[in-house]
Amino acid sequence: MPVDIHNPANPSEVVGTFPTMSPEGVPAMMATARQAQGEWAKIPQPERGKIVEAFLDGLAARTEDIATAITREMGKIIGESRGEVNKALGEGRATTRRASAPIGEVLPSQRPGTVTYSTRRPRGVIIGINPWNFPFSTPIRKTIPALVYGNAIVLKPSISTPGPAFIMQEVADQVLPNGLFQIAYGSGALGGALTAARGVDAISFTGSVGIGRIVAQAAAANLAEISLELGGKNPAILNDASDLEETLNQIYMAAFAVCGQRCTAISRVIVRRELEEEVVAGLAKRANAAKIGDGLDANTTHGPLMGETAHKDVAGFVDRARAAGATVAAGGTSIELNGGYFYAPTILSGVTSDMEVARDEVFGPVLAVIPYDTTDEALDICNDVEFGLSACLYSEQTPIVDRFVAEAESGMIHVNCGSFPEDHAPFVGVKNSSLGVGGSNGASTLHFFTQEHTVFRKGQV
Repeated sequence: MPVDIHNPANPSEVVGTFPTMSPEGVPAMMATARQAQGEWAKIPQPERGKIVEAFLDGLAARTEDIATAITREMGKIIGESRGEVNKALGEGRATTRRASAPIGEVLPSQRPGTVTYSTRRPRGVIIGINPWNFPFSTPIRKTIPALVYGNAIVLKPSISTPGPAFIMQEVADQVLPNGLFQIAYGSGALGGALTAARGVDAISFTGSVGIGRIVAQAAAANLAEISLELGGKNPAILNDASDLEETLNQIYMAAFAVCGQRCTAISRVIVRRELEEEVVAGLAKRANAAKIGDGLDANTTHGPLMGETAHKDVAGFVDRARAAGATVAAGGTSIELNGGYFYAPTILSGVTSDMEVARDEVFGPVLAVIPYDTTDEALDICNDVEFGLSACLYSEQTPIVDRFVAEAESGMIHVNCGSFPEDHAPFVGVKNSSLGVGGSNGASTLHFFTQEHTVFRKGQV
């Protein structure tokens, strides 16, 4: 049954209609992927890399189409959508370059006349399950390493934001062997059928902790390799700054990009008490200056939330924070505009570390400011949550920086910069933010998308 996609800035507008598939179609899709992967794996990796680069070139030629689809389907402002496309392509090219690096190692053998070494082979068929908030970059992070290391991939886009994935399929049909890249679009039942399918070799999932647990159980049943990228409750400790205005610019951008709807968004500012008043005022000034509107308007700096459920969730968090004693320094209200799901960028002060808004993932434009008195207290607040994805520190004091780098319970650690990962660097989390081998970039990509083998070879070499 086709699904209509509505513009969250104007929910009466249908921006696309996409065909879904039934869970009953999964076995045939898997068989097609398996056959395509067997042929693909025979191609030498440098040649595969050239074909994958051509795939990236084809996607680059569709940049504006992809960016427009992102904005129309999930509300992200058009500049951020273009940035998502360009960054994803940059990550993809970094991955193809890395794939030509040496693989395996030669080991001293215990037996004369024997050579012992390790090598790596493609895993086989990868299932990639994607969220709605980065409907192009997250699929690219799963697709490009899967392909360049010799795998086939079945990609399930979010039911809410399928457009970019369907454009990927159009380009793949022109460049890649048939069946190597396939889109499986449909309901949660389809996702369950994919993760439980016979012949799945690895599952890469990005989304909520709750669904991640379900995916992990399915992977365990198949003994499939698993990579989960889950939520975050990311702090920025602000101890001191040589340029406070620039620091606040960085924190504000890292908190409110994509309306706070990204797993690496800063959602807590843990600020030295002497700076609290100035920091709250500075962040509130920036929030009040936001230009709220449709993401396709070039003047808009703050678009809508994803949909009605996201809007209700964010409003509920703010209402409960008020009831718990927090003060709304900016925002804290819905914005009426064309029936869209707009919520003003919100700064909360008077927040304590035991409040719900300081501990749970809001996934929206809400930033909680929490004061501290000592470095020990700041680190305790930083680490006292279930997540450990991204953490920031702003300080010019070396002892504090050293402690933060050593003690922050986070997969990605930023010092004097916002929580934005680089194209070539591993995207990793700890605690409830991640499970399994990271699959986005860096050496962990090789480990997830390939299987290690050890060879013991006796005789002439």
